[in-house]
Amino acid sequence: MEHEPVIGIEVHTELKTRTKMFCDCLNDPDEKHPNVNICPICLGHPGTLPVPNKEAVEKVILVGMALHAEIPAYSQFDRKNYFYPDLPKGYQISQYEHPLVKGGYLEFKLADGSERHIRVTRVHLEEDTGRLAHGTSDMGHGTSTVDFNRAGIPLMELVTEPDIRSAEEARSFGEELQLLIRYLGVSDADMEKGEMRVEANVSLRPRGAKEFGTKVEVKNINSFKFVEKAIAYEVKRQADVLASGKKVVQETRGWDESRGQTFSQRLKEGATDYRYFPEPDIPPLVLDQAWLGSIGARLTELPGAKRKRFTDEYKLDEKTVELFIGDADLAEYFEQVVSEMTEWIQSMGDRVERDKAIKLAANYLTVDFQKMRKETAAPVSETLITPENFAELMAMIYEDKISSAAAKQVLDHMFRTGGDPSEIIREKNLSQESSPESLQSIVAEVLASHEDIVAEYKKGKTNAIQALIGAAMKASRGKANPAVLRTLIEKSIQ
Repeated sequence: MEHEPVIGIEVHTELKTRTKMFCDCLNDPDEKHPNVNICPICLGHPGTLPVPNKEAVEKVILVGMALHAEIPAYSQFDRKNYFYPDLPKGYQISQYEHPLVKGGYLEFKLADGSERHIRVTRVHLEEDTGRLAHGTSDMGHGTSTVDFNRAGIPLMELVTEPDIRSAEEARSFGEELQLLIRYLGVSDADMEKGEMRVEANVSLRPRGAKEFGTKVEVKNINSFKFVEKAIAYEVKRQADVLASGKKVVQETRGWDESRGQTFSQRLKEGATDYRYFPEPDIPPLVLDQAWLGSIGARLTELPGAKRKRFTDEYKLDEKTVELFIGDADLAEYFEQVVSEMTEWIQSMGDRVERDKAIKLAANYLTVDFQKMRKETAAPVSETLITPENFAELMAMIYEDKISSAAAKQVLDHMFRTGGDPSEIIREKNLSQESSPESLQSIVAEVLASHEDIVAEYKKGKTNAIQALIGAAMKASRGKANPAVLRTLIEKSIQ
């Protein structure tokens, strides 16, 4: 019998706020010293009272609005009761029946170009737990320590409907959600730092059936690559269990990335196991419509809309668009460069193809400029190249006033020291030579010294001309116009 996967995912995201969820302790994910940012409130000492973090509430609502969700006027915090060593209170303040966000959806494309529409069940706000560290003492005994710096940090949990049908879809959903969260500025959502954590609920059912199969939760997944691998493994494991005539057990499983497989951790808890009840120390939240309106006003252009605009307005290919969508700062810089190029494009009239000029700028930004950024780890905001100077360089390249080889030298100089491209070209004598009269002597010398290559070209090996152009470029110290060289070489041989 053929089965189909039914997958829903839960995404936990640590919010980027100044303080923790219910106290004034700093929310500092980079703090290396354990148990520094703690107080009686986030440790749950008797007699302390939690006060909700307004900034965290606003950020969850902002995510809900970006997901086209319902923001109920009434919301409530609840106690989720369970014991774990890194949970200082013995319970977690969370939300159950009345979350901040209900419903919504996220749309994205898969690698094959097909579009997916995944519904969101809810987005709620809770506090994070502490962090356990396991090791070995000098005596060889196992040790466990707990750092409560993370305990009480605002944690947003998003739960999807079971609309996902493959491991690839789950990964793509997570990546698009991470992009959305970063665009909204609510979190850095760095999975390697634990700022975003994914859990998958996986089940199989006979293809075409309406009832769901037995659900298994997979936890401890710290990258989107492993999200895809863990789900793919779990789908195959459950298929093998069903094929052998056995039943899938409802349980929680971990992901072992070194072995590439899931492993059983415990039987899956249900909502009744957590004994939810309204948090007695925090009154319900009644959300003012004017306040919600002010939050909605913060919504900026989101990845989906930006993706469509960059494709339609700039006529860029899909790969280039995705590079810009994944780096909002680079995309903003690109648009500043295009704005600076606009006057030049208009002044040149028919001599410049707008789309071709814009694509030229995009290519230099996404290849050469990005390569230099990676070498120096420099953010776009700190680049010494102004959009105006970058645009000027692009115009000179387009008009063949400088060769591509020389352009790379100029760009490198601008990146490291700043400066006007025209002055750099003049100082370094990098202007491109396009005069046939001045280049004819170089061509004659190259043809005379490479008679074997000329002979190959005459026999029909037309690609041999590239070697001749390369030799001529070297003789001109990279200043010759390759297109003019090609014309002169072809005419001279003929």
